[in-house]
Amino acid sequence: MSEEPLLFDLPEQIETGRLILRPPQAGDGAATHAAVCDSLAELRAWPANLPWAVPEPTIAASETFCRKGQAQFLLRTSLIFLIFERLTGQMVGVCSLHKIDWPTRRCEVGFWGRSGTHGRGYLSEALRALTALAIAPPISARRLELFTDARNHRARALAERVGFRFEGVMRDYCVEPDGTRRDLAVYGLVP
Repeated sequence: MSEEPLLFDLPEQIETGRLILRPPQAGDGAATHAAVCDSLAELRAWPANLPWAVPEPTIAASETFCRKGQAQFLLRTSLIFLIFERLTGQMVGVCSLHKIDWPTRRCEVGFWGRSGTHGRGYLSEALRALTALAIAPPISARRLELFTDARNHRARALAERVGFRFEGVMRDYCVEPDGTRRDLAVYGLVP
């Protein structure tokens, strides 16, 4: 097996019991925009962690995100997956492996879920599948990190539900657009 990440064969789609996870593609901007617009109030509650949700969303910005995500997936610099409900085809969120440090096999896990789909276990199911992909060959992650606003109890509970361990709080770590400083909760998973 090659150690060159560009040569890693990664699945173009991950199927779980209720979900399909796949990298973004050209043309996914409209579905992504709709999910973001549905979720804007919740996403904007965490501007230090999700600064991309602060500006008014546009279809063009969502399409740009999808095309960049597709390119990053191919280059293995970031592995973004759109999450779709299998039965309806509705986009229910995004999860990703980003800030990948290939030599140390360490990366950060990111996610957000579409408003109105909370409480159904979609993000737990998606993050379990993403974690399984990350720790298996060829990625073979030795450490996964998950960061969230220390006040985001829903995200913190999700992290623990899927196997991440609370490692501490970095005080005064993030800054919101208005200058308010926030603490960041740190979670790690070491297989």
